[in-house]
Amino acid sequence: MSQFIYGKNVVKQILMDDASKCQMLWLAGSDREMEAMAQRYHVRVRSTDRKYLTKVTGTDRHQGVAAEIDDYKTYSLEEIMANVPAGEHGLIILLDELEDPHNLGAILRTADAVGASGVVFKKTHAVGLTPTVAKVSVGAIDTVKCCEVTNLSRAVEELKKKNWWIVGTAMDGQDYRSLKYDMNTVLVIGNEGKGISRLLRENCDYVVSLPMRGKIESLNASVSAGILMYQIYSARFPL
Repeated sequence: MSQFIYGKNVVKQILMDDASKCQMLWLAGSDREMEAMAQRYHVRVRSTDRKYLTKVTGTDRHQGVAAEIDDYKTYSLEEIMANVPAGEHGLIILLDELEDPHNLGAILRTADAVGASGVVFKKTHAVGLTPTVAKVSVGAIDTVKCCEVTNLSRAVEELKKKNWWIVGTAMDGQDYRSLKYDMNTVLVIGNEGKGISRLLRENCDYVVSLPMRGKIESLNASVSAGILMYQIYSARFPL
């Protein structure tokens, strides 16, 4: 199976990181830089028009550049749990039916920045690893281990058996700064509209919230996730 990624920066990144997964580079018009990169990494190039690229990528924001690549690799929950540097505590981001690919892409980018062990999400009723996610993540889709599961509650139960602590997010939780995060942590980010499901919340060891002094009731899911990920990073690696 294959899919299309698009945009100059995203395609450049995949060529530099792992050109072997790129089956074909598609160009609408002449682009000497992309053609030279394709030649350097031994990737075939095919000329087309912008209308075709819009059709296969689903957007007109492709900048005249797209790459047909192998599907993105996913990992097992066990592989992600094992992806913790010696002497450190792990961090897994678990997404409860997140729907916006821009949120997932931004979360992957921040997860890469803080060295998270991986990101877990559902196979159905949630956004997956799409070209839009790839573009927003700016390469992090290839560096952060992602795991698709059929049932999030069962995944949480398995994580708890392996001594991971579950930290959910909700408006009525305790201040996020009050935890030390000196443990293997699973950070649960809820759906953009509904938040965390009742069953998942019941399985959380802690529920935290972000203090809000303004008139807006909540933050974007990826913004909240970014703040929390960096709080965990700061607590573990203080100056």
